[in-house]
Amino acid sequence: MAHRKGLYEHFVKRPQDFCCALVATACLSPVLVLTALLVRVKLGSPVLFAQDRPGRDGKVFKLYKFRTMTDARDAEGNLLPDEQRMTPFGKKLRSTSLDELPELFNILKGDMAVVGPRPLLVKYLPLYNERQARRHEVRPGLTGLAQVHGRNAVSWEDKFEWDVRYVDGLSFLGDWGIIFDTVRTVFKREGITSATSETMEEFRGSSETAPVEVIMHE
Repeated sequence: MAHRKGLYEHFVKRPQDFCCALVATACLSPVLVLTALLVRVKLGSPVLFAQDRPGRDGKVFKLYKFRTMTDARDAEGNLLPDEQRMTPFGKKLRSTSLDELPELFNILKGDMAVVGPRPLLVKYLPLYNERQARRHEVRPGLTGLAQVHGRNAVSWEDKFEWDVRYVDGLSFLGDWGIIFDTVRTVFKREGITSATSETMEEFRGSSETAPVEVIMHE
């Protein structure tokens, strides 16, 4: 069933997201500046990592994060695996979620929401099955149901199921419950890595259901 917006999503969620991101940016500005300086010293330039990610309805936007990896390459010029490029400093940034702070600017721009399915890679768009593709019926979020139910420590299928549950149950109380759960998860540093990777292994499509074509909007 296609997602239908309720009153909260129509009239409250976007202004609420903007106000929350604005207040957070102002309050955390010293942390943003200090983190940027540390990234510059520890990892060099550029300080920010920018990458195309699909948003609502598959519309692509630039997502911003603080760098957590080096640009180390092999003899043929290919980037080394994440595990070899991740520094102890980068691990600390990820474990505390400080690397995600520049996404506040994505929220201010309207590319993202505070709560919603996490924006993944553009190359995953054609790999989703029909149900999984429904995660793009709402704006992607800084945090979401999947992030408070295992983060990178659960399977892709489970993460996408949490995403679709969020889309179907989107509500004011649900969003604030996820925000409070996210604070707890960050402080406990849960689910930062998967069982096989420093971050999350690559999604190669669901083995349970054949993927369907997803149209990517420019």
